[in-house]
Amino acid sequence: MTMRKLLGLAPLLFLLAGLAGCASIEPYGNFLGANAPATLNEKLAADTVKQLTVLYPPASTRFDLGQPTPDAYGSALVESLRIKGYAILEFEPDEAAQADNPDNPDTARPGLSLRYVLDAPASTNLYRVTVMVGSQSLSRAYVAQNDTVAPAGSWVRKE
Repeated sequence: MTMRKLLGLAPLLFLLAGLAGCASIEPYGNFLGANAPATLNEKLAADTVKQLTVLYPPASTRFDLGQPTPDAYGSALVESLRIKGYAILEFEPDEAAQADNPDNPDTARPGLSLRYVLDAPASTNLYRVTVMVGSQSLSRAYVAQNDTVAPAGSWVRKE
C-alpha cells in the first residue's frame, strides 16, 4: 500500500478504535495476580472497610456490587462488609445489563454501586486500592515491606 492509501484509512482506524473502547467493560478488579499473599489482600480489605464505615453507616447502607468478586481481596471485602452490618447485593451479569437500561422501570436499585480496583504500579513496592461508591471514589496507596503493607498516605476522596 502506498502512504496516501494508509493516510486515507487513518480516520477509519481511529473511529474503530474509539468504538471498541466504548464497547469494552471498564477494568475493575484485583490486578495483583494470584501470587499476592492472602494476608495482604485481607489487610487491604479490612482497611477499606474501616474507611467505608466512616463514610457510609452500616445497617442503613446497601452496596450493589458492580463486578464479580472471585479474588481474595473481593471475597475478604464482601465478607468484612457483611460482618460490619452492610447489606450486599451480589453481582449478576444479566441484571447489570438490565440496570444500565434507563428505560427499564424494574431496575430501580436503592443501593449504592460498589466497584474496586487493586493494582500495583510497575517497578515499585507500592499497592493502590481504589473503591468507587456511586459516583465517588476513594483511593489509598500502601507500601509493601516484608510480606505486609503499611499506608503510604491518607485516603483520598473524589466527589
